[in-house]
Parts: sequence; structure tokens; C-alpha cells
Amino acid sequence: MSTEATTTPAATPRRATAARKRWLTIALTAFVLAGAVFGAWWWTTQRFLQKTDDAYVNSNVVQITPQISGTVVAIGAEDTQFVHAGQPLVQLDQADARVALDQAEAQLAKTVREVRTQFATSGQLQASVAVREADLSRANEDLARRERLAQSGAVSGEELQHARDAVSTARSALLAAQQELTAQRARIDRTTVATHPDVMNAAAKVREAYLEFARTTLPAPVSGYVAKRAVQLGQRVSPGAPLMAIVPLDQVWVDANFKEPQLAGMRVGQPVTLTADLYGSKVVYHGRVQGFGAGTGAAFSLLPAQNATGNWIKIVQRVPVRVTLDPKELDAHPLQVGLSMQAEVDTSDRDGARLPKTAAVDIGHATTVFDQTDKAADARVDAIIAANDGRGGAMPAPLSTNVATKRPAAEALAQGGPKPVAARASAL
Repeated sequence: MSTEATTTPAATPRRATAARKRWLTIALTAFVLAGAVFGAWWWTTQRFLQKTDDAYVNSNVVQITPQISGTVVAIGAEDTQFVHAGQPLVQLDQADARVALDQAEAQLAKTVREVRTQFATSGQLQASVAVREADLSRANEDLARRERLAQSGAVSGEELQHARDAVSTARSALLAAQQELTAQRARIDRTTVATHPDVMNAAAKVREAYLEFARTTLPAPVSGYVAKRAVQLGQRVSPGAPLMAIVPLDQVWVDANFKEPQLAGMRVGQPVTLTADLYGSKVVYHGRVQGFGAGTGAAFSLLPAQNATGNWIKIVQRVPVRVTLDPKELDAHPLQVGLSMQAEVDTSDRDGARLPKTAAVDIGHATTVFDQTDKAADARVDAIIAANDGRGGAMPAPLSTNVATKRPAAEALAQGGPKPVAARASAL
């Protein structure tokens, strides 16, 4: 019993020390393993990721500006509303343009009839030449007959001279008729009524007046949301004055500003993941690097930095990187211009040049809204020519309604007005 009492107190510290060593070994092993896992994770993944929170949503801003001067009589859209491409936004007074169009159409009709007269005159002169040729032939026959009779003395010399004078007169009349026919043919040679220069000039005047009339209605070039409406009823506007803007929010992109050291491994086409402060980290967008800015933000600022000074301080510059977004994700969670984003670029795939010299391709910025105006003008010109060149048909009715919709301006703007903001998701 005494032996056990003397050995127990000494054995307890040794067991505690062994236990501590065992746990320290386990902890150190776990720490080493965690470091190894983290190192492997960083080496294979994290070292290729470049992040920034200096990123913002951007988009095209389509300015609505008039091409002619006029007084605003109707407005068909308000800020925050969605409009479709071709929808009338602003209506200018059409009175002056309508008068000019009526005058141009009347002049075209008059010109067509004048050219028809020239074609008819050409036929008349051709018949006149034939008559003069017959007169000359008859005069030559009379002269020949009298010359034969003069040999026998049956015809006096005076009568023979009269016959010769008649031949000379008939020849001169024929030459005059031929010259007049040639001059008339020079006016219409190798042309038709529709292709005659006078008619084409008058038709161009009609097209010009029609376009002037059509431009009293300002349609939306693209579908999008109205912003910055500055136009007011009764306002006198001039060409180029900004009236409102259309922002197509289904075509937005992100401009992410990365620091200089982050750009070395970036390439066009690398995948990008983004989150927006609007939705938080639960909504993740996926995009691609589309291209790099040609210079830093400071280089293109309104007041560029001047570094040639004695108190110069080096500041790390940032370069804008454009990132395109997945249209489906953008449709599910719309973004607005200027919103903050966090962008993370995976630079593991570094094939290709850092700044590739790619040629410009069709980027899809086009509108067909204004094409119908040219077609309508051509159709109107054809109808006026057909009504006056003898083919039949009636003159087109004077334009007294809105060109784009064939309805009065106020009614067109009211019935074709913008959709409410609630239609946002479906519209995009």
C-alpha cells in the first residue's frame, strides 16, 4: 500500500504531459493539413481570381431629338414608362409641313402632265415631218414634169422657176420640221414619263416634303424605358435639341475598374461572376470579358491628372473592363444603369493576346423604325405618277393624319401610349 501511494503522484504528471503532446500533435497535424488544403486551393483556384467592387452597370442611352423645327402639340411618354420601338413619343405641329407636301405633290402632278405633253408633241412633230416629206416629193414631181414640158415649149420659164421655188420651199420646211423633231426628241430621248428628269426632280421634292411631314412625329428608335424627359407641350423645339432619352435595359453591360497589377492575366472571353448590391449575394450573374478600355479612367477624365509636378505621388490607376451579361439572367433579375456590382474574373485561361486587334463586326445596333417612311414616300410618288400619266387611278388623298399611324396625332399618342412600368419583366 505504501508503494502505490508513493508512485501514483509521479505517474499523473507524465500521463498529462503525454496527453498534451498527443493533442498538440493532432492539432499541429490538422493545422498543417488545413494549410496544405488551403495552399492547394489557392494554387489551383484563388490565385487566378481577380476581384473588384469598383464596377457599375452601364447601357446605351438613346437621345430623342427632332430633325426639324416645330411646336410640340402632344407627348406620348413619361419618365419611368416602357415604350416599344416605333411608338410615337412626341408630335409636332404638322400644318406647315402639310402645306409644303400638298404643293410638292401638285407640282409633281403638273410636271407629269407636261412631260406627257412632250411625248405627245414628239408624235405630232413626227407626223409633221412626214407631211413635209410628202410636200417635197410632190414638189419634185411637179418640177420634173415641168422641166420635160419646158423642152417642148409648153411651159413658160416663169412657171418653171415657180416650180423650182416650190421645191426649195418644201425642202426648207422639211429641214425645219426635222430640226424641231430632233430638239423635241432630245428632251425625251431614252426616257419614260416616270424616268424623265423633270419628273424625277419633282418626285424628289415630294419625297423631301413627305419626309419633312413624317418627321413631325418622333418615334422611339428602340424599345426601352423613358428617362430625362425635358420636352413640354407648346415648346418650340429646334433640330438636335434633346427632348427625352430611351434606355434599353435588356442590353446593359458592366464596366468593372481593375487595378493595374490585376490586368496582366486578363484576356478577352474569360468568365466573370458578378453580384449586385440591389439583390445581394443570393443572385449571381455570369458574364464574359468583352474588352478593355484604351486607357485608364484618369486619362479620359474631364481634367486629366498632371504628374509633372514636384509633389507628385504615385497612385495606382484603374482600367475599365467591359463585361457582357447573360441575357436570361438579366431578364430574370433586371438591372438599372449606375447600379454597383462586385466582379470576379477567372484568369486561369490565358490564351491569346492581352489586347487583341480584332476587327469590328456587326454589333447589332440598328433600327428599322424609319425605313417605313421612305417606302411610304416612294409609294405616294408612284401613285401620283400613275394618276397623271394616262394609266388611270386616282390621286392619293391629302395627308391630314399622323404619318406613322394614319390617325390623328393626339389619338395616336393616346392609344399607342407607353405600357405601364408593371410590364417591365414581360417587356424585357
